[in-house]
Amino acid sequence: MELGSFSVSLAVKDLSASRAFYEKLGFAQIGGNPEHNWIVLRNGEAVVGLFQGMFERNLLTFNPGWARSGQHPEEFTDVRELQRLAQERGLELTTAADPESTGPAHFVLTDPDGNPILIDQHVD
Repeated sequence: MELGSFSVSLAVKDLSASRAFYEKLGFAQIGGNPEHNWIVLRNGEAVVGLFQGMFERNLLTFNPGWARSGQHPEEFTDVRELQRLAQERGLELTTAADPESTGPAHFVLTDPDGNPILIDQHVD
């Protein structure tokens, strides 16, 4: 099961303060929109998403159809197929994507220690 690029999505209290902090560590914005309270930053292979007011907790995030470089690979496993495989393997979903939909979608599951995992496809 190829889940796509990995990043950490942080639920931040102050997007500007968090952005300034991570920029001091050498991160630079590669995506997102501060006006919509979220940005994605990269430092080498490390990717961190900052989300103000969108999530209750920090999330482990996988993005099928998105490479760390910001490129979209020609071939990837659609999020609905990943969801189907996860369910076939007995994993319970917290949030499910509509299996009949197409394009961007996501699902969420929780690991045994309560860590939420977001599988978020934001490409067609």
